[in-house]
Amino acid sequence: MTMGALPPDDLVQPFQIESANLRGRLVRLGPALDTILHRHDYPAEVASLLGEALTLCATLASALKFDGIFTLQTKGDGPVSLVVADYRSAGDLRGYAMFDKVKLAAAPTTGAPVPRLLGAGHLAFTVDQGDDTERYQGIVALEGATLAECAHAYFRQSEQLEAGIRLGVAEVADYTGAKHWRAGGLMLQRLPPNAGDDVEEQDDSWRRALVLLGSAKDNELTSPTLPARDLLFRLFHEDGVRVFDAAPLRERCRCSQARIASVLGSFKAEELADMAIDGRITVTCEFCNRVYGFAPDGTALTP
Repeated sequence: MTMGALPPDDLVQPFQIESANLRGRLVRLGPALDTILHRHDYPAEVASLLGEALTLCATLASALKFDGIFTLQTKGDGPVSLVVADYRSAGDLRGYAMFDKVKLAAAPTTGAPVPRLLGAGHLAFTVDQGDDTERYQGIVALEGATLAECAHAYFRQSEQLEAGIRLGVAEVADYTGAKHWRAGGLMLQRLPPNAGDDVEEQDDSWRRALVLLGSAKDNELTSPTLPARDLLFRLFHEDGVRVFDAAPLRERCRCSQARIASVLGSFKAEELADMAIDGRITVTCEFCNRVYGFAPDGTALTP
């Protein structure tokens, strides 16, 4: 396959299995994910965990109807103390992870990622639609082997929502042999029954769909040569899968010099002076790693 024939990446592919009254989302991340993860010098296991968080974030957020920011955040007592991924309703993604190099080096090299890397703590989902609306937040304990399992626990405990999620993250070599981070997320959601539906038949269809969902392999979810629609057909063609228009995803940070200058403007002159080193205040964005410079009085300097 030539480079020009490669299927599109960085998208959300909505679909529906009408015979089973199910809807779903397939998320594919390629260059956007690779850009986010390579902006920091993350060890492979931390990058993979953040990639999983970004994919889960996009998968969940794209299934909601909102205008604002959806944030997924983990806090734990393990080597990776904090993971943040957020999705803006236009399809903008960003994320970062904080980790302790010493604790990470001492951690087991095998085992489930959540207990091994995150430890005990919580997973939180937040929907913020602006100052004039009430912010929604859901929290669940980090009790699962993977972030997907933690999300399943949240649905069972907090939302009473029947949903299944499958995530895959990997470094995949391109035609030159260079490796790039890729990810895929697949979510199924059971819709309320229609009048006259055979409940037992719908239950059987749901269980079958979950088996098919679980059969999706990591290398299928992350493949650069398997289009999203082809994967959905491969999994669900016997049940009649209907796909809709895909929506784009992109890596985009919300930081700006003006935004940071506004924050610095809330500090007193002596506090700003204390921040300066060699006559310069330097601020680095935790998400995109971009560096901004300011004079000791908070005035923005030319990059």
